[in-house]
Amino acid sequence: MAELAAARDGGAAVGLGKSTSNLFRHREEERKVKIDVRQFNSLICIDEQRMLADIEGMTTYETLVDETLRHGLLPSVVPQLKTITVGGAVSGLGIESSSFRYGLVHETVEEMEVLLGDGRIVTCSPSVNQDLFFGFPNSYGTLGYILRLQLRLVPAKPYVHLTHTRFSEPERFFAFVSELCEQNSVDFLDGTVFSQHEMYAITGEACCEAPRVSDYTYMQIYYRSIQKKREDWLTTKAYTWRWDTDWFWCSKQFHVQNPALRWAAKWALNSRTYHQLMRLSYRFMQSSSAMESVIQDIDIPVENAVKFLRFLLTEIGITPIWICPFRVSVSSPLYELDPARRYINFGFWDAVASTHERGYFNRKIECMTSKLEGKKSLYSTAWYDPETFWRIYNKSGYDQLKQKYDPGNAFQDLYAKCVQRK
Repeated sequence: MAELAAARDGGAAVGLGKSTSNLFRHREEERKVKIDVRQFNSLICIDEQRMLADIEGMTTYETLVDETLRHGLLPSVVPQLKTITVGGAVSGLGIESSSFRYGLVHETVEEMEVLLGDGRIVTCSPSVNQDLFFGFPNSYGTLGYILRLQLRLVPAKPYVHLTHTRFSEPERFFAFVSELCEQNSVDFLDGTVFSQHEMYAITGEACCEAPRVSDYTYMQIYYRSIQKKREDWLTTKAYTWRWDTDWFWCSKQFHVQNPALRWAAKWALNSRTYHQLMRLSYRFMQSSSAMESVIQDIDIPVENAVKFLRFLLTEIGITPIWICPFRVSVSSPLYELDPARRYINFGFWDAVASTHERGYFNRKIECMTSKLEGKKSLYSTAWYDPETFWRIYNKSGYDQLKQKYDPGNAFQDLYAKCVQRK
């Protein structure tokens, strides 16, 4: 590609020219050559017999789900927001309520075609270029970019029946979640923590009929229904995007949970709008010493989940908190997790009043994550020093992949892209 050649000749970093992003890393923009990948957004085919979707890397999950449902199918794991791209979910560790059964998004991939820094396009799979295939998760575009991939699909029924089980003690809550994971008796499993004495395990079962269906795409707010209803029914499409309308609960930051404003702003009730607004508000918080943005997803072994939850509630103070259990079948070199352990993903996204130095609360979270043998997703702001970062994210393994697949350093390295501040 001409852009890659220009980058090599001029010594500039390479980035993607695209119209969507679900990253929260705000840095001063350095000189980059942008590869325009916006046209790599097509669904090539759905193979019903092999239960595979053949798609281009910039395809959003909204586009993919619309098409697979026409065939009575769903991707094995569908991340929560419509604008997340398939390639982004693979390189950035996508997760959802089917992950207790199928793992993270990258574990549902059969094959990928990756654009490298020297312009080559290589195919990788569990049997071809295995090191790149298994090393790609958590690389965030620093080894290459996915142009095309094959994703595994599963059968979909028309509706999902939800059950909300309330707990007042974290120990019982996580024991219940662990038991459901072992039984493997439901189709979907996640949870929401509202306070130290109010938490809900949310199970979903695919079904062919429903006595009624709820609509959370306009005036009704999904996460509030969890506290009010013992059970609920949604269409499968509505269940898939149940978190998108209010970006979980982050729409409250923009006051669109107010009924009057909500009535007038139906067109804006989606993650695409909120993400753009969040970027603007983040810039304000960067210049304010009174608030700290805390937008994180943290993976903690289930046996340490109670300790981490108590830490979040007492020392960080953000609620609600999203809970999503998962297990990996194979550990990825750049995000090493133990396949023998169950993990809980904690998602929490808000701003915290602060009288401390910048990054104070995020650093506390990073320290506790390491103490409890967890891992932190890198889609958002990170505060690690280089030594700590590379100890966690496997510098030797990363350097081997970088030397083999991007020896000319056309792309930034992982620390520079995910942490380093200008």
